Amino acid sequence: MISSFFNLDPETVLKTCENAGFRPTGLFTQLNSYENRVFDIQLEGAENIIAKFYRPQRWSKEAILQEHHFLNELNEAEIPSLNPIRLHNHSTLIESAGIYVAFFPKFRGRMPQELSLSDLNRIGQLFARVHNVGAKSVATDRPVMDTSYYGGWETLGILQSWVVPEVADRYFPAAETILEFIDQNFDPSEFIRIHGDAHKGNILQMQESYFLVDFDDFCNGPAIQDFWMLLSYNNETLTDEKDAFIDGYQMFREFPFHQLNWIEALRGLRIIMYAGWIAKRWQDPSFPRLFPDFGTYSYWAEEVEALEKISWNLDR
Repeated sequence: MISSFFNLDPETVLKTCENAGFRPTGLFTQLNSYENRVFDIQLEGAENIIAKFYRPQRWSKEAILQEHHFLNELNEAEIPSLNPIRLHNHSTLIESAGIYVAFFPKFRGRMPQELSLSDLNRIGQLFARVHNVGAKSVATDRPVMDTSYYGGWETLGILQSWVVPEVADRYFPAAETILEFIDQNFDPSEFIRIHGDAHKGNILQMQESYFLVDFDDFCNGPAIQDFWMLLSYNNETLTDEKDAFIDGYQMFREFPFHQLNWIEALRGLRIIMYAGWIAKRWQDPSFPRLFPDFGTYSYWAEEVEALEKISWNLDR
């Protein structure tokens, strides 16, 4: 199953599209995606569609359908998002060679290069509305953004064989400080369903509207996770950026100001989990090509410096 995912051939891609009820012309382009396999497929007499082949053994069918259900909830609340297409099997998923596949309409928006204060204000409004929907229930089959997130503490065990010896005695104490802070300070009772990976690359703009895309990291977590990656962290503009987003957010939902103290820990968790993600995916032939420095001294020295700075800030 996983080997067929690594080596998806044109015949499989097109046959899957036909089995879903579409009429492909035979022309398609593979899009950039590290985790899944995503294709822009030309159809006969219709707009192109996007086919997303989910990486096997990552999500259960129930977990994927919960992501799709959340997108449908956003659509019903008139919140701009790209919803999967319901197929002739009355589901948004089909299975092809043991791989779950969903299809999405192609969206012709643009990724904003820079976010102005006005942009951040409107995006703050958007996420408040998303979180109002997210707070209505729990996604029982999706991850929880605490120290269980994508393996959490177990990830440090996986990284034992990857972190170079020269910095291992610095890396792991810093990482443990961050995870301990999360264990001691995060309150899972506050967690709601969130996008989970809210950076500029997952926000597309069409005219005056913003659309959220790529809910692959949809999870239960703190609202602040859908905030901090949108900031530039320029010392001259950071305060104004925060204020613009928060002002927009508070138009539709109360902002969790106390969670601002969780941002550094979330940054650290992302660094740890990202390294663990690469290590876990190393058998995928594309990963050694995409991350040639992984396992080198320079890679881990940079990681250590980032984690030590975060852990120092948490101890203040």
